[in-house]
Amino acid sequence: MSDWVEACAAGDIDEEDVMRFDHGGRTFAIYRSPDDEYFATDGLCSHEKVHLADGLVMDDIIECPKHNGRFNYKTGAAKGAPVCVNLKTYPVKVDAGKVLVQIG
Repeated sequence: MSDWVEACAAGDIDEEDVMRFDHGGRTFAIYRSPDDEYFATDGLCSHEKVHLADGLVMDDIIECPKHNGRFNYKTGAAKGAPVCVNLKTYPVKVDAGKVLVQIG
């Protein structure tokens, strides 16, 4: 069974931005799209294990701050070299102004 974990308040993330969330010894990245939807992925780049929350978000893409590896934050898909391993994604919901991530 998977648990829903509170990651942050909905207003903590600006539109088209990313924020780091740590839970249970793991790092996650929480994103807010221009359509006011929220998404979650693993928080470390699959290539160099750099925190994605330090990267640039634009047009559904998170760009790693170390080597410019790019991922679609909605699907986790790696978008070309040097990254070739997709990010794991997690279900997200907003309830009473809180962003909840299903970890499991």
